[in-house]
Amino acid sequence: MARTIQSLERAAAVLRLLAGGERRLGLSDIASSIGLAKGTAHGLLRTLQQEGFVEQDAGSGKYQLGAELLRLGNSYLDVHELRARALVWTDDLARSSGESAYVGVLHQRGVLIVHHVFRPDDSRQVLEVGAMQPLHSTALGKVLAAFDPVAHNEAMEAGLRAITDATVVDPAAFDRGLTEVRTRGWAADVGETWDGVASVAAPILDRRRMPVGAVGITGAVERMLEGSVPRPRLVAAVRDCARSVSRDLGSGRF
Repeated sequence: MARTIQSLERAAAVLRLLAGGERRLGLSDIASSIGLAKGTAHGLLRTLQQEGFVEQDAGSGKYQLGAELLRLGNSYLDVHELRARALVWTDDLARSSGESAYVGVLHQRGVLIVHHVFRPDDSRQVLEVGAMQPLHSTALGKVLAAFDPVAHNEAMEAGLRAITDATVVDPAAFDRGLTEVRTRGWAADVGETWDGVASVAAPILDRRRMPVGAVGITGAVERMLEGSVPRPRLVAAVRDCARSVSRDLGSGRF
């Protein structure tokens, strides 16, 4: 069995204790409940408090869960709600476009694929849920970088490295491209990440009209493009899907 980190186990035990039963507990109650010396428990609580995971009531001195846990919990729920809301619409998108459909979110300076619908044919395909894609060279990533300042900063910090000969690596050119994405409401990737492959993506907005993800399709350039640009019917299908998921998340039309 792999070794675990004792301090993390103890911190998790503190959080679980505060999450159940009474809303607030004193130092002695916490220490005795999880079998720790008061000094050890106090050190854990102080660290958790500094990180925002625990708060101490000024009047009673008792501890309760902090706002940072709520933020993390909401992030977890947002991703799962996003995926749940996207299920039917992305199935429809894959069927109408004939291409693979993806939903991605910002994660660790990249795009985390949280949902993937296979291209509706008999070809061999690999499920890519959990895979990471670049922010700067994919349609999904460009959408996130265009509409979310945090994603833009993370794309720049990660570096605009060349993946193919078509990858945009000049920061000024990259930003000009994002301005165009914001203006037209969708992004494209033509051979910037994979040779011979093109993608189209559009933003998904939540009830606050904030970007929480992106939805897109990916396929061979000969199917995706009309001349040198994405086929209008495919762009329209992706944008309709994004609007539908956004509407289900409560954002209304955009």
